[in-house]
Amino acid sequence: MGKERSVDSLVDGGKATAGPPLGPALGPLGINVGKVVAEINEKTKAFQGMKVPVKIIVDDKKNFRVEVGVPPASALILKELNLEKGSSTPSSSKVGDISLANLVKIAKMKEPSSLSPDVTGVVKEVLGTCVSMGVTCEGKDPRVIQKEINEGKHDNIIK
Repeated sequence: MGKERSVDSLVDGGKATAGPPLGPALGPLGINVGKVVAEINEKTKAFQGMKVPVKIIVDDKKNFRVEVGVPPASALILKELNLEKGSSTPSSSKVGDISLANLVKIAKMKEPSSLSPDVTGVVKEVLGTCVSMGVTCEGKDPRVIQKEINEGKHDNIIK
């Protein structure tokens, strides 16, 4: 294995361009920037409207690979609910309600980067994010849903 160099960047999901920040960072590496941008856009199109962390790794033979990170859970929740931001007073003011099915979808996106051993744990993590954002789940406080998950009430949706 030869020497590898990498470029980390934050791109707009599905809308990366050969302009800054990518072009100037990749240009000196001598690879086809257009091909890299096309691959980034293909891999990030599910995250349109969000900033997505990407890493481009280039070896000494000019081969490259693109690794896509996952936006934070809060950004995924806001996108799902079409909100600009969470509540500034989450304990008293609620900004939205998310379905458990959509929460599971977000948890599955986050699972590769989570320390949880399974998707159930990731769902509970995302519910915790909902608490701090003033977002309810299925019309209930997210902590109530966490308790129900612990009791096995939502296994059919999560598994």
